[in-house]
Amino acid sequence: MAKHYKLDRVREMADNDEDFVMALAAAFIEEVPEDAERLRKAVPEGDFYETYQAAHKMKPTVDLFELGILDKLIEVQDWGKFEKSDENVDAQLQIVLTAVENATNEIKADFNL
Repeated sequence: MAKHYKLDRVREMADNDEDFVMALAAAFIEEVPEDAERLRKAVPEGDFYETYQAAHKMKPTVDLFELGILDKLIEVQDWGKFEKSDENVDAQLQIVLTAVENATNEIKADFNL
């Protein structure tokens, strides 16, 4: 349990209300993989705006569940925000996508979602 994510800050935010923890886990499952998919498409297409929007939306949840990739996600976000066409963020994107996939699968299993 909780190999690819952490619940410390989630539980703190929820004041140990397990129903709220479950709701936050469900929100993670509902939103983060969808935004990761947006990134998966936007970065190779050079869609800076979509990349920025998706990464920016993911940040608070990725941070809350402590996936350990916030710095990489910010690099991807900034690539989009500042339209850094001369930079390649494929490696950072892959790290983000892998972490999201691992955490999603684990949260689904841990919370029976």
